[in-house]
Amino acid sequence: MVTEEPSAVAQTPAPIDLGGTVLDFRHPLLMGVLNATPDSFSDGGALTSVDDALRRAEAQVAAGARILDVGGESTRPGALKVDAAVERQRVLPIVTALTWHRFPVAVSVDTSKAEVAAAALDHGATIVNDVTALADPRMAAVVAAADAALILMHRRGEPRTRQEGVIHYDDVVGEVRAFLAARIEIAVAGGVSRDRILVDPGIGFGKTVAHNIALTKGLRSLAALGRPVVYGPSRKRFLGEITGRPVEDRDRATAAACALALELGAHVLRVHDVAAVRDAVLVADAFCS
Repeated sequence: MVTEEPSAVAQTPAPIDLGGTVLDFRHPLLMGVLNATPDSFSDGGALTSVDDALRRAEAQVAAGARILDVGGESTRPGALKVDAAVERQRVLPIVTALTWHRFPVAVSVDTSKAEVAAAALDHGATIVNDVTALADPRMAAVVAAADAALILMHRRGEPRTRQEGVIHYDDVVGEVRAFLAARIEIAVAGGVSRDRILVDPGIGFGKTVAHNIALTKGLRSLAALGRPVVYGPSRKRFLGEITGRPVEDRDRATAAACALALELGAHVLRVHDVAAVRDAVLVADAFCS
């Protein structure tokens, strides 16, 4: 059975006020990726110092990023888990530097560990991007205590084994939507304000090319949950399978996917190369407004 797309168009979510930054979803928001990891799938090891991160952040902000997402643990297929202490050592200096330099953006920490999230929030982050959607039972309380925003992402399987075996869904859009709806309620029960929650279908996380395409086409169904939708196709394997391009040459494909996703219901686009996506986003937004 395939989920039918809701007939009603989802309303634009209300802005999220994060203190110094307001996320206004009337226009697409670009979320720049800052990977402080040696083994991320497309840019592992690119940021070897805080100065490297600041230069990358400055370029992303100049290109139009409104959120900077700092991660210290790779989630690529085959990646191994990282100890919380190591993850903190990777992300906290960057989060602190971004806050100190007062970039006019929101700082997000990409982590599934409550203790890493708590430390990053203490150092100036205002968003937690949790790719496990509260697998750590302490995460909701940490986010709630800081009055931070929370991104809940769907994924199937652990990074180490995610692409092994057959990936099966009876109805990928319906199943992802039901999962995210349930996690929203868990977050709210844990004290997180509903109006500070965003959802992410987890493009590439335990999905085939067909699943990723179906989820992109079904973004309006996710937007009907009433929360902003984060879409992260950047340089993912499915784009390589479609285009035949290696990971370092997928920014054009990423821009195309992002432009389509805007028309289909996405609000936030998480990308590595903000400048490469910006023009496609501006054109798509002009046509879709």
